[in-house]
Amino acid sequence: MKNTLFSSWKINNLEIKNRIVMAPMDQYSATDGKINSWHYTHYLTRAIGQVGLIIIEANAVSKDSRISPQDLGIWSDEHIEGLKSVVDACHAYGAKMVLQLGHAGRKCECDVAEILAPSAIGFSEKSPLPKEMTQEDIQKVIQDFKQAGIRALKAGFDGIEIHGAHGYLISEFLSPLSNKRTDEYGKDRKKFLKEILEALRSVLPKEFPLLLRISARDYHPEGNDVDDFVRLLDPIKHLFDVLDVSSGGIVEAAIKTYAGYQIECARILREKLNIPCIGGGMITQPKMANKLIESGVVDGIFLARELLKNPYWPIGAGLELNQNVSLPKQYERARYL
Repeated sequence: MKNTLFSSWKINNLEIKNRIVMAPMDQYSATDGKINSWHYTHYLTRAIGQVGLIIIEANAVSKDSRISPQDLGIWSDEHIEGLKSVVDACHAYGAKMVLQLGHAGRKCECDVAEILAPSAIGFSEKSPLPKEMTQEDIQKVIQDFKQAGIRALKAGFDGIEIHGAHGYLISEFLSPLSNKRTDEYGKDRKKFLKEILEALRSVLPKEFPLLLRISARDYHPEGNDVDDFVRLLDPIKHLFDVLDVSSGGIVEAAIKTYAGYQIECARILREKLNIPCIGGGMITQPKMANKLIESGVVDGIFLARELLKNPYWPIGAGLELNQNVSLPKQYERARYL
């Protein structure tokens, strides 16, 4: 029997009611990294709308690692209560909750003493020059991710996603365009990511889901492409459970976008690494999303801006596809219109 967009699936022991994933999208609305009423309403609405897996926007692992001063954070125990309130509320409507952990690296736009990067190379000509990280800096960031993982557990999350995409710190270590180091972190560009994953695995329960988001294409002739990620990730794929496949962001580039433009990257990585993959990119039509699942191209479909526009997209998609979509009892009267 074929899977569909509304088939349940498992990440380790975590059962997710459908294959619709909310991509992490920064709301730039936090104060001192803390959840507020906007975030609560924003995520709860998507849970009511029947998104199966919600990935909370990047939470900075340290105060100086935010992209902007309005980013969420998880560098302090003071952040746990607010995050837990969102998790508990969304759980009540059947959504599973994953927290994305991130570090802005050279794309930090905060007023900080030092902007960190693998090499002292700015993102663009207008960007500030970052500091090349020392061994001590690297170990400090790894410990920040580890402590953030412990806090995510206390907040009740069902899984953690490591933000290794879009030109932020981990992505910078992975790409030859931004990592010009001559030490072991340059000769083996996956080493930094590997040590973060190992640090998290050391404090998380054995079956706790770890997702990894990557940019599978740098859109530059000297940057990474999909086959490079096959080589980079194959030796460490045992450390994460699902690959969330995006693209771009490491350098300024013209990217031709169209419905499903990142799906081919996810298909190749899924096939060659033999690991579950979430794919997407400008997907708006339920029939297209369903076909990608039915054909086994990807295991989950992430939606981003489409869910900003319509938080109830899953309900409409289920009804359009004649699938057994669950609705809150308060909305049941809409099923037969």
